[in-house]
Amino acid sequence: MQHLIEFGIFFGKVLIIFLAIAGILFVIAGLALRSRLKPDFQIDDINEKLNEFERHLGSIVLDKKERKAAEREEKQRQKAADENPQRRIFVLDFEGDMEASHVKELSDEITAVLTIAKPGDEAVVRIESPGGVVHGYGLGAAEILRLKGAGLKVTACVDKVAASGGYMMACVADKIVAAPFAILGSIGVLAMVPNVHRLLKKHDVDYEEVSAGEYKRTVSILGEITEKGRAKFREQIEDTHVLFKDFVQTHRPTVDVTKVATGEYWYGVRALEMNLVDSLATSDEYLFQQRRSARIFAVKILPKRKLGEKLQDLLGSVSVKIVDRVLTTVSNSGLANFR
Repeated sequence: MQHLIEFGIFFGKVLIIFLAIAGILFVIAGLALRSRLKPDFQIDDINEKLNEFERHLGSIVLDKKERKAAEREEKQRQKAADENPQRRIFVLDFEGDMEASHVKELSDEITAVLTIAKPGDEAVVRIESPGGVVHGYGLGAAEILRLKGAGLKVTACVDKVAASGGYMMACVADKIVAAPFAILGSIGVLAMVPNVHRLLKKHDVDYEEVSAGEYKRTVSILGEITEKGRAKFREQIEDTHVLFKDFVQTHRPTVDVTKVATGEYWYGVRALEMNLVDSLATSDEYLFQQRRSARIFAVKILPKRKLGEKLQDLLGSVSVKIVDRVLTTVSNSGLANFR
């Protein structure tokens, strides 16, 4: 009889372990399905965040009379908002690198916003970038123009830096708001090509480059750079600069391009004087000013994580705890001595 009781206990523990593993596999299957069907969205309600700050701080700082007055005011605002739907502000972030590699995420976020936004809504694009490749940042600017094409007001906010390609993206906005010491401008084009031809020649290393087309390769890292090739390369750089200047002039007609398109950069205060920006404020300050007149949502599509990374987090936070608890229970039951 004792053996039967011990066997029953053992069987029960095994069943618990089996169900725990089955549950884990079920969750894994669900994660795999969701990863195929749904992007990783992060939507933050900025109004609720600010209201929570206000409620929490008010409960500590305000006296009873002030708290009641604040509550009445909040109810009146909420009633007015319910009766007259507010415009919406969608906040997007772009952090640029040399390759403008985050343009794809920005594009997806813009697409998501356009599925629900209406003409009259606003998009705030917070740009932080020192610039990079022309084609990458040109694409980024074109993506932001999609918002304007859909009838949204676009505000570019710069807290630290929007230079060169970063400014190319910012200048397409209806309004640019910059922090006082944010860096803006650098409307110029730079190309650097190292050349080791003389080093190879010194060590009797031959290098041949075969091309079809007179200007297929104007300058080369390994080959000899001719005066003709160098002149053509400079011509291409100058033409890119002309296109950049024309682009800025088109979208910021109040800017004197002859003064700002020198490759120099300016801090926010000076940039305001040169019409490179429209007002001075941090992005947080700008959004805080809009909180009473608009519903504000920060939209972010998180980078896709591999299923293995998701499972690692899951196992670390849930599965391991379940298995540890079961094993501890089994160990404490004395089944190690079962025979």
